[in-house]
Amino acid sequence: MKDLITVIAKALVDHPEEVQVKAVEDERSITFELSVHPDDVGKVIGKQGRIAKALRTVVTSAAVKESKRVSVEIVS
Repeated sequence: MKDLITVIAKALVDHPEEVQVKAVEDERSITFELSVHPDDVGKVIGKQGRIAKALRTVVTSAAVKESKRVSVEIVS
């Protein structure tokens, strides 16, 4: 899952070397924190949050196999 987020984010940004994904796991959920270069935050979020929403949809769909709730947060 972490690799999926990394590959998608690196394709979107101008500074792919600064893309980092950190997983924070609880009992019932996993939160992936996506960190990008400050200039690339807008590219990852997209107009009206469309790209961020699409990224979250893909990750949620890929996480169906797991019994935990999965979310993605974008941090700068």
